[in-house]
Amino acid sequence: MSDKAIIFDFDGTIADTFCTLVQIVNSLASEFGYPLLDEVEVLRLTNLSSHEIIKESPVAIHKIPFFLRKIKKELNKNIANLKPFSGIKETLDRLKNEGFVLGIITSNLEENVLDFLVKNNLDNYFDFVYSSNSLFGKHRTIDKVIKKHNLSKATTIYVGDETRDIQSAKKSKIKMVAVTWGFNSPQILKEYTPHFTITKPQELISIFCRQQNSIYSSFEELT
Repeated sequence: MSDKAIIFDFDGTIADTFCTLVQIVNSLASEFGYPLLDEVEVLRLTNLSSHEIIKESPVAIHKIPFFLRKIKKELNKNIANLKPFSGIKETLDRLKNEGFVLGIITSNLEENVLDFLVKNNLDNYFDFVYSSNSLFGKHRTIDKVIKKHNLSKATTIYVGDETRDIQSAKKSKIKMVAVTWGFNSPQILKEYTPHFTITKPQELISIFCRQQNSIYSSFEELT
C-alpha cells in the first residue's frame, strides 16, 4: 500500500480550460436557446456551486444531459492544444521526486488527456489516468482507483477546482485541496470547506514536501 498519493482533477486544475470552455458554451448558444455569456455572467457563474449552475441553467432540463455531452465532446477536440497552468510542471516534478504516487481522474477521454500530457512533457509524472463519466459521481471512480492501486485513504489527497470536487472527496472520505486558479471562485470553494485552499501550484510543495508527517496530522484535526 502506498503511503502518500495525490489525485488531480484535470480541467481547471492541471489544464487551463476556462477560456476554451466559455467559447464552447457560447458556440452552442443558438442551438440550445440561451444568450451568450458575457464577462459579468461568467463571473457570476464562478461564484455558484455546480448544483446551482445546473439548477439555474437556461437549458431545458431534459436537454441538459445532451448539452453536457456536447460540451464534453467539443472540449475533447481541443484538449491536446491546451496548456498547463504556470507552475504545474515544476510542482509535479518536485512531488514525484518526493515519492508521491500521482494520478488524474477526469471527465474527459483518457486518451485525449494522455495526448495532452505527452505534448506538454508531463506524462512521466503520472502513474494513472482514469475517466469519470458522471457529473456528480466522481467519488465512485475515486473509490475504485484507490482500491485498484492499493492506496491508503488516510494519506490520499484529492486536488480540484470545483465545489463538486470537494463533495466527491468528502464522499470518498479523503482529504481535499481546492485550487483557486480554475473555475470556481475562492469564495464559493471555501463555503464547501476543503481542508486547504491554495492560489498557486507551488503551494502544494510547501504543504506536502515541507513537513510530510505533520501535514497528515493537520488534516486529521481539520476533518
